[in-house]
Amino acid sequence: MRVTYIHHSCFLAETEKSYYLFDYFQGSLPALKPEKPIVVLASHSHHDHYNPAVFSILERMGMQQVLPVLSSDIPPETRPAGLSSQVVSPGERFALPQGQTLTAYRSTDLGVAFLIQDGDDLFYHAGDLNDWVWEGEPEEDNRRMTQAYRQEIDRLAQGLQGKPLSAAFVVLDPRQEEHCHRGLLYFLQHVPCKNVYPMHTWEHPEIIAQFLSEYPQYNALIASADGNTIQEDCL
Repeated sequence: MRVTYIHHSCFLAETEKSYYLFDYFQGSLPALKPEKPIVVLASHSHHDHYNPAVFSILERMGMQQVLPVLSSDIPPETRPAGLSSQVVSPGERFALPQGQTLTAYRSTDLGVAFLIQDGDDLFYHAGDLNDWVWEGEPEEDNRRMTQAYRQEIDRLAQGLQGKPLSAAFVVLDPRQEEHCHRGLLYFLQHVPCKNVYPMHTWEHPEIIAQFLSEYPQYNALIASADGNTIQEDCL
């Protein structure tokens, strides 16, 4: 599987069967093979995770097989005309056209997180599933947030049955200040994976290096620690 970082929480993953474009917001896409199917996934309706202009971009690029997979909270009027969208809600599991499987997990904010099995490739995109603890919020609210996040990550780990993810795209948001590491750290401690791509860093990719300075044991696992453009093969 080949992974290309686009912008913010948007990544392009390519397997032998298909492309997968997650949470396109803005940014330039690389050259694509027009005849190869592309699954366009949007985890929820927030403007930094879903931009319906992506479908016009792909049309101009000549992509011949485009499948939108959209969270159920995305308004019908923003879904692409002329394409049959697969609408997904938390807890659903279904097959994709080339025989892949998709499982949707419940976000702690809005929408879903995605787990995709494509042959030997198994990969996860968190969307906004994160431990959204904030300084100044009521302690009880933060406690419930942590409980809800860990419950969903534990459910993910149990479903994997020890099989490692080829790639995982996980939130590391600098706006949480001293709490920003919570979600990523719990994920790393509980979910087996080969490559982890921190995302949702806004304009502060240096937060990845800061995380690794505190937790150097994950240096070999965290991809592109300098926050620059990623284009690499996941082994």
